[in-house]
Amino acid sequence: MIRDSHRPRARDLVALPGEPGPHNAITDVPGVAVGVETLIRGDDVRTGVTAILPRGRDGVGEPCAAGWYSLNGNGELTGTTWIEESGALTMPITISNTHAVGACHSGVVEWINEVHPQLAAAWLLPVCGETWDGYLNDINGGHVRPEHARAALDAAVAGPVPEGSVGGGTGMNCYAFKGGTGTSSRQVRFGTETYTVGALVQANFGSRSELVVAGDPVGRALADDNPMETTPWFERDLNGGDRVPAGAGSVIVVVATDAPLLPHQCKALARRVPLGLARTGTAGGHFSGDIFLAFSTAPAPGLRSTMAPTPTELATQQHVPWGAIDPFLTAVVEAVEESVLNALVVNDEMVGRAGHRTPALPHEALRR
Repeated sequence: MIRDSHRPRARDLVALPGEPGPHNAITDVPGVAVGVETLIRGDDVRTGVTAILPRGRDGVGEPCAAGWYSLNGNGELTGTTWIEESGALTMPITISNTHAVGACHSGVVEWINEVHPQLAAAWLLPVCGETWDGYLNDINGGHVRPEHARAALDAAVAGPVPEGSVGGGTGMNCYAFKGGTGTSSRQVRFGTETYTVGALVQANFGSRSELVVAGDPVGRALADDNPMETTPWFERDLNGGDRVPAGAGSVIVVVATDAPLLPHQCKALARRVPLGLARTGTAGGHFSGDIFLAFSTAPAPGLRSTMAPTPTELATQQHVPWGAIDPFLTAVVEAVEESVLNALVVNDEMVGRAGHRTPALPHEALRR
């Protein structure tokens, strides 16, 4: 699974802060694997599924400390009530389009029944996120099915991560340019150890005029080719005459680290995601579901499933002291910003449902 190298990444075009890992991807966190299943068929199907395995294929069911945060709740990320209650993430994560959450949920259950049947004997609460791809994709056509979620899970590997119009990001738009999947990582030193913080975004948010790249408000200077926000489609009436607002869409962000963190420290990382998004210009619109999940792959013996034998001894878990957490928070902000920019830069123009067209971010104009 190799990223299409015909387009550069954001760091090749603009100066960005921080020290990335070897792949500048969420998979720089040891054990994390990512897979995609991309569905492009005919004129109307532009969708897919992205899968993240926090501890790889063999580590499903082994808990990770985790926390989540919603900047705006006009979206969905299933399984979060149990994460909030237990502080643990044990399931794979899938991301697709808004109307495919059920298919992904079923696909994860089927996959775990096949790959880890002992886990399915109790109950399964998969973590399935979504953003809306109905501009380019026939979102009501039922094109994402459980087998596509299973295929994305089976495809999950470490190493370089595909970006742009792949997996769940296939039909997504960002700042009215072609958006979708982006990833980045940062290395953080603590004492004698070097840890990694990685992010993966499904970027489907923002209005063109808001776009900021590396601190420069470039959106208004790149306004000349913007069919999504200037055609009659975007101004069509919805229920009771409501207008489709600029910047609607949603964004799902997954943050991973191998630093030993407590669940509420993971939540602190998730709460910093909006700062990275804001660096790209968005104010977090009411019609954009902005939901974020952060987890640590460090050993978490005290978070093992309640279905395991009842513990008889106190559990001990190491964690980064709160007084040393700031560099990890900074890493989240930087990695999220760069992930969004990668989703924009590593992309091509796409034409989809009803002839709708979304242009790619123009590299030369951005340089100017």
